[in-house]
Amino acid sequence: MTDMNERQHLPNVHTHTSIRVMLVDDHKTMLWGLERLIGGEHSGMRVVATASDSAAALAQALALQPDVIVLDLDLGGVSSLAILPALAQCGSTRVLVLTASHDQATLDQAILKGARGVISKDAPAEMVLKAIEKVYHGELWLEQAMLGRMMTQLTQPGGASAHAIAVASLTLKERKIIAALVHGSGTPTKLLADQLCISEHTLRNHLTSIYRKLGVYNRLELYAYASKHQLGELPPAS
Repeated sequence: MTDMNERQHLPNVHTHTSIRVMLVDDHKTMLWGLERLIGGEHSGMRVVATASDSAAALAQALALQPDVIVLDLDLGGVSSLAILPALAQCGSTRVLVLTASHDQATLDQAILKGARGVISKDAPAEMVLKAIEKVYHGELWLEQAMLGRMMTQLTQPGGASAHAIAVASLTLKERKIIAALVHGSGTPTKLLADQLCISEHTLRNHLTSIYRKLGVYNRLELYAYASKHQLGELPPAS
């Protein structure tokens, strides 16, 4: 049964451009604190719903399709990993795990099941807000050690999950560059930089980062990779 404190917030017409966030945690004090943090005047976000159990979380996520769901992995002793894939498939919703757990296997499973980021409940308030914003914009929010560990484990032949993580690690700017490159495969670097309104030096720096993340070595390989994996279009949230 849904708790009386679990509610759907009415849209605020004055904040229609803010990031719509849903909170899922079985600790009322944590929900209270997160609501006030995220709903702050200058956060650029608003809480549209809260839930403290799996059933309520699924129902509200399906009905509201929030931009970001901040999800605790332990809901009253029940793991939320089972519902994570369904939450991550609600429209363009992205899931950020906010947890006290430090179990690497559990956190890795959260990413494999669709979470776009993991952040500790011990993290500073401003870091929680930054993680929500980054995940909303299509980026992956992971500690470097965790990202490195998962990439090492998953870069095996036929490792589709490794591809998903690699693509998720791209910033929105990098996705724009890849899309521009795909649509103008023979465009000289300087002209491509002009089209993107950045300097040629900045473009080369971005390309170096993209090459490293995707495991390619030049523009030709990047074009082939992007074409194969349909990276010519930008993510929906952009």
